[in-house]
Amino acid sequence: MLLIAVLGVLGCASRSAPARQSDGAIAIAVTEKGFEPAVVRVPAGKPVTLVVTRKAERTCATEIVIAEENVKRDLPLGQPVEISFTPTRAGEIRYACGMDMLSGRVIVE
Repeated sequence: MLLIAVLGVLGCASRSAPARQSDGAIAIAVTEKGFEPAVVRVPAGKPVTLVVTRKAERTCATEIVIAEENVKRDLPLGQPVEISFTPTRAGEIRYACGMDMLSGRVIVE
């Protein structure tokens, strides 16, 4: 029973934790489920690079929009797209597909 509880906690943690690459960038995949992970945490005042890779062909997320950062980028299938910005204040920055159906959040701490 304890093993199941531990695996459940680990599974939940891995879904919400940002996938950091060796250079400090945060990897976000676009899958059939949407943006994964859908929530990432970053420090305020430090440069952030999101590396977004669309892995699903059938999705409305063929582009990403981060309105607060004036970003609108195409997401070609299988090609990593780097998006860099520096969040200046704590709070949430929302990102979404071009149709605003799939979304995620950058939590700035």
